[in-house]
Amino acid sequence: MASKSFKASRSNLSQSSDDFDARQGRRPFTPVVTFGRRTSSGRYVSYSREDLDSELGSGEYTNYTVHIPPTPDNQPMEISMDPSISQKVEEQYVSNSIFTGGFNTVTRAHLMDKVIDSEASHPQMAGAKGSSCAIPGCDGKVMSDERGVDILPCECDFKICRDCYIDAVKMGGGICPGCKDPYKETNLDEIAMDNGGSIPQLPPPPGMSRMERRLSLMKSTKSVLMRSQTTDFDHNRWLFETKGTYGYGNAIWPQDGGFGNEKDDEVAQPSELMNKPWRPLTRKLKIPAAILSPYRLLIFVRMAALGLFLAWRIRHPNSEAIWLWGMSVVCEIWFAFSWLLDQLPKFFPVNRSTDLAILKDKFETPSPNNPTGISDLPGTDVFVSTADPEKEPPLVTANTILSILAADYPVEKLACYVSDDGGALLTFEAMAEAASFANLWVPFCRKHNIEPRNPESYFNQKRDPYKNKVRSDFVKDRRRVKREYDEFKVRINGLPDAIRRRSDAYHAREEIKAMKLQRQNAGDEPVESVKIPKATWMADGTHWPGTWLVPASEHSKGDHAGIIQVMLKPPSDEPLKGTTADDTKLLDFTDVDIRLPLFVYVSREKRPGYDHNKKAGAMNALVRASAIMSNGPFILNLDCDHYIYNSQAMREGMCFMMDRGGDRICYVQFPQRFEGIDPSDRYANNNTVFFDVNMRALDGLQGPVYVGTGCLFRRIALYGFDPPRSKEHPGCCSCCFARRKRVVSSIPEEHQALRMGDDDDDMNMSFFPKKFGNSNFLIDSIPVAEYQGRPLADHPAVKYGRKPGALTIPRELLDASTVAEAISVISCWYEDKTEWGQRVGWIYGSVTEDVVTGYRMHNRGWKSVYCVTKRDAFRGTAPINLTDRLHQVLRWATGSVEIFFSRNNAIFASSKMKFLQRIAYLNVGIYPFTSIFLIVYCFLPALSLFSGQFIVQSLNVTFLVYLLLITLTLCMLAILEIRWSGIELEEWWRNEQFWLIGGTSAHLAAVLQGLLKVIAGIEISFTLTSKSAGEDEDDEFADLYIVKWTSLMIPPITIMMTNLIAIAVGVSRTIYSTLPQWSRLLGGVFFSFWVLVHLYPFAKGLMGRRGRTPTIVFVWSGLIAITISLLWVAINPPSNSTEIGGSFQFP
Repeated sequence: MASKSFKASRSNLSQSSDDFDARQGRRPFTPVVTFGRRTSSGRYVSYSREDLDSELGSGEYTNYTVHIPPTPDNQPMEISMDPSISQKVEEQYVSNSIFTGGFNTVTRAHLMDKVIDSEASHPQMAGAKGSSCAIPGCDGKVMSDERGVDILPCECDFKICRDCYIDAVKMGGGICPGCKDPYKETNLDEIAMDNGGSIPQLPPPPGMSRMERRLSLMKSTKSVLMRSQTTDFDHNRWLFETKGTYGYGNAIWPQDGGFGNEKDDEVAQPSELMNKPWRPLTRKLKIPAAILSPYRLLIFVRMAALGLFLAWRIRHPNSEAIWLWGMSVVCEIWFAFSWLLDQLPKFFPVNRSTDLAILKDKFETPSPNNPTGISDLPGTDVFVSTADPEKEPPLVTANTILSILAADYPVEKLACYVSDDGGALLTFEAMAEAASFANLWVPFCRKHNIEPRNPESYFNQKRDPYKNKVRSDFVKDRRRVKREYDEFKVRINGLPDAIRRRSDAYHAREEIKAMKLQRQNAGDEPVESVKIPKATWMADGTHWPGTWLVPASEHSKGDHAGIIQVMLKPPSDEPLKGTTADDTKLLDFTDVDIRLPLFVYVSREKRPGYDHNKKAGAMNALVRASAIMSNGPFILNLDCDHYIYNSQAMREGMCFMMDRGGDRICYVQFPQRFEGIDPSDRYANNNTVFFDVNMRALDGLQGPVYVGTGCLFRRIALYGFDPPRSKEHPGCCSCCFARRKRVVSSIPEEHQALRMGDDDDDMNMSFFPKKFGNSNFLIDSIPVAEYQGRPLADHPAVKYGRKPGALTIPRELLDASTVAEAISVISCWYEDKTEWGQRVGWIYGSVTEDVVTGYRMHNRGWKSVYCVTKRDAFRGTAPINLTDRLHQVLRWATGSVEIFFSRNNAIFASSKMKFLQRIAYLNVGIYPFTSIFLIVYCFLPALSLFSGQFIVQSLNVTFLVYLLLITLTLCMLAILEIRWSGIELEEWWRNEQFWLIGGTSAHLAAVLQGLLKVIAGIEISFTLTSKSAGEDEDDEFADLYIVKWTSLMIPPITIMMTNLIAIAVGVSRTIYSTLPQWSRLLGGVFFSFWVLVHLYPFAKGLMGRRGRTPTIVFVWSGLIAITISLLWVAINPPSNSTEIGGSFQFP
């Protein structure tokens, strides 16, 4: 094993820093490599040059090597070899190494013999077994191609690694160490071709840095767009700016394909694009006027009815019970206001559709700009976040990862990052097992077009799996994959015990070694027992750098190093077809692309004394790491329990991003769909009213809110930039408030779309370190991501678009310095004195960071889109247990209260946000406060029955007409919403019921927590929603019947018991009264019944399975009933009255 170390510096790894040093007259930075060895106990032992030379002769260090990656200043080998070969070998080294580092520590790359106990078979996977070099004393691996086949340069098939081969060619006269004959070929390109490998791409022009190669692609469009404005095209300028050549992979082709005597300033327009009519990728489907017009009319009718009703109520007080009348009027005014906030944004609901055929035609069909038909789609980075393997089972996360790796998106454009915020070895090895199983699962999905591509959901689906399957070997393949998946589940479920047994064994060995050493040093003196920290050990016999099973210093959940492991290295650029089934290949994958997307495990550094900002901080760490490693211009974030149900979901979202005007879309939000919900959806877990009514309505304004998962982001929008052409959309208040005139300076075209508000029009790159940190890699990647995310410039209305074929160039290979830079940007100190979490990335300071992040984007003028696909895009799990559901709602409501008391309150929104969008965000922050009035209103029927009074003087015709009109308009609005949204009536009713359940329990607690935080500064605790299933495997809905007591249940129980007692008291009083007041009884009983009907699911949840009610429920119910009864008797005893209960008057 070897450990490669990199000096901990944010900017040393960037070429720009070397250029700066050269301009200052200083020598460029020379990479410093710390020679060290990781011992069997997991410690790093450093050596000086002399110590290393003296120790190399001993047997213990015979197989020790140090790999130094080639740099512009370190090019010792000048033989005839394509640089891409050495880069691929470097990439293989990177994928087999786990990188660690952080605050005040050296970044190390630890080469792992194996990642998991089982053998890795796919050549892209970390820890893939390869042949060892046959040179004595060398522990290097033999060169291999994309299939993992050894590249053997001599006919004698002598196995030799790359370094030894270079030494043999350079210093050994080109003699093979095995057969002692000269090598016939000393060029690795020809050797790779002879062994069936692919031809490497042409190397970049000499002297170009990594970022210069990236930026040359973007700068080339500057001259292209210049031609459309000046009708002239300067070939020499284009060649000078891009250092490029005409030919394959370039977007500009001369007319007639020649360079003869034609006019050099004329550029051929693709005839196919000129003759084809421009076709949009998306369409907006309007709601039929027969539904929408009455719906809008009813909103106005109900608004008028509410206004007249409230005016009548205020003018006709109940003098006999003024306290009852006053409380009811105040509550009714708030309810009307709350309903208005919820209803106004629903004026313009829309539906949308996409056309995937047009997307394929534009981006993946051969054309003059893309002769080979290589995918021209932009790259997408998928983020999956997990924090606790106990509450979020690794098997669930592994299935989500497998669905991502098998998604129908260009393999070379897709990258998956999993954030393990707990730093658990269990999650790490589960992800490695998932990467290993993907070698079989992903090609199987591609071969047979499997849906869904989550193996757990696929094998458990109840419909016929053989429907529409035409291949004759499908049944055999499915049976074999099912067996392999069952074994995969056994390995995943057995990981906790395996890790524990392994750690115990290694710990016992270390204790024995320590005891022997102590006895040798102590001699005849008595020996005390040795206490060694109980470490957690990896499969290769070294310490796990993250959280240990027995927490220790620098190895606990809040104190561990940053970790990056490339589980699956980036795929080759060309499709890699599989082979027929044999002893090593389980299935026949002939003509099936067996490549896998890039897959990276990330665990950010955590140290005591730093605020790590929970999920938002983890997501921002992924944004920075991915920008350096893959820099996809689009980011899809998913929770660990939300998997891709529709393999083409990313293509659906890309239709909106790549359509005309798509550059102003910050994100595409998909609806959340859930599995494992009870058929009756007792607690409205599906949230269909929100996802199918409210979100569709917001889509007709400025766009839906961000709900935390299932969202495709534009990376540049997460960086805090304004949308392009934002000055052309001043907002609703520009006509009333004049804005200062700003001078637009002449800035490069590639930076035109990068603005950060009024004061940063010129996007001065010198201020970027203050915003994004000191990583030059990260800063240089920003304009590249912006350019690659632009729509195609295939329509006159597309401004600042990119030319077709611009993204067909090969990707860049990963090297150790790149991963080392990624380690530095996920360190705990990187965000200090930057705008991460304040203006850049996911926003900090709220439990519901998702809503705040989306609000900030809309506040800058961005638009969002709601994408409802015919087949659900994503599916996940939701808590069906009453207590878990209440805690989930509590967290959402608490975040809303935080928003209300912060500067993210929509009252302070900018003029770039539309008025109705502002109303919608205002409702997000206000809705929890409705709980205060709702609880009071739920007690009013009971108080009315206890006192014998009612909220009105008498049930006259006017009151009943208003009540009937308000109720009927509400029901008719609900029916029309059901019509244009497609939800069921039962779903609407469940939502109404849980609105009252949540409003009388979790929302009230959220308001109290929010007030405590604002007034007393008490921080709000965050409870992670459990994704684990119930213990009863025979009953799918076992969790539904589990009653777990929580204080949130007290208010609803009190309301139910009070209303039940009040009904009994009211009926008794009326029956035994000398002058029965039946109208007041009916009014009170009606409203009490309304409350109890809404609380019925809550009462049913308390009963558990088959009526097994917990004792605590009876205790609380009895205490509350006795307390209320005694209170009523104490207020006015019935002995001196002709009525039972007397005539209660509020003091």
